[in-house]
Amino acid sequence: MGKGARDAFPAARSVFETADQALGFPLSTACFEGPEEALRLTATTQPAILTTSIALLQALRARVPDLDARVVCAAGHSLGEYSALVAAGAMPLDAAVKVVRRRGEYMQEAVPVGEGAMAAVLGAPLEAVETMCREAAEGQVLSPANLNAPDQTVVAGHAAAVRRLPAIAKTHGARRVVELPVSAPFHCALMRPAQERLARDLATLPVADASFPVLPNVTAEPEQGGERFRRFLGEQVTAPVRWVDTVRRIAALGATTVVEIGPGKVLTGLAKRIAPDLNLLNIEDPASIEAAVAALGEVK
Repeated sequence: MGKGARDAFPAARSVFETADQALGFPLSTACFEGPEEALRLTATTQPAILTTSIALLQALRARVPDLDARVVCAAGHSLGEYSALVAAGAMPLDAAVKVVRRRGEYMQEAVPVGEGAMAAVLGAPLEAVETMCREAAEGQVLSPANLNAPDQTVVAGHAAAVRRLPAIAKTHGARRVVELPVSAPFHCALMRPAQERLARDLATLPVADASFPVLPNVTAEPEQGGERFRRFLGEQVTAPVRWVDTVRRIAALGATTVVEIGPGKVLTGLAKRIAPDLNLLNIEDPASIEAAVAALGEVK
């Protein structure tokens, strides 16, 4: 991921060099060459996605010099909140990649392999999913983790509870339950040990006020105060990602065009279902950067 942008844009190359130096090992090699098994490890995945996202952003900024002046707000899904804060100048990239690497380690170590799981519940509203979780939990942890779309909620908790969910979901009218290939049950109470360990790192993380509003996952409301971001980053480890509310708030703040920056375009697809009137773009390689430059020129 990110190799095309690194090769095409000096601004992107500089981002990868900064991350490599900050971490003390060639993260860029893992991004560009794999192996895929290494990139699946959340302690590598998290800094890799953050670095690639900022590299793509810097490439876009080099092509659209007035980009920041046109920003209404920024937001990121889970890990992406760190990318949004780096983009807004609220934290330096070198510090951010180090803390998200530790965040990944803490999350991976919080729950023994095989004891936790996540699943996407499709075709049911959030209120019904909350009811399903209470019924399937049977004294274990199971709760909404990613509120991704009006009819798509990802849940997280004990693996046994997740396995009980499909039969219960059918009785509540859900279309389907799909277990996800994740390394840990993120954004639920099982992440409490990770949250406690991360709190020590966040306490010393340099966080400044943001140059434009950022919507934290836990509130979906625009914020610019650095100390509040520090608190929200800690809370989001065990709290659900309020993505439906976030996208709706972005639209309510007056944004007409949303640019998804980073590998893939999952969030673009979700935003289309949440706020269909938004003009949606994504950038993940040189071709999509150039397409976004042309589109942003048209909506300027």
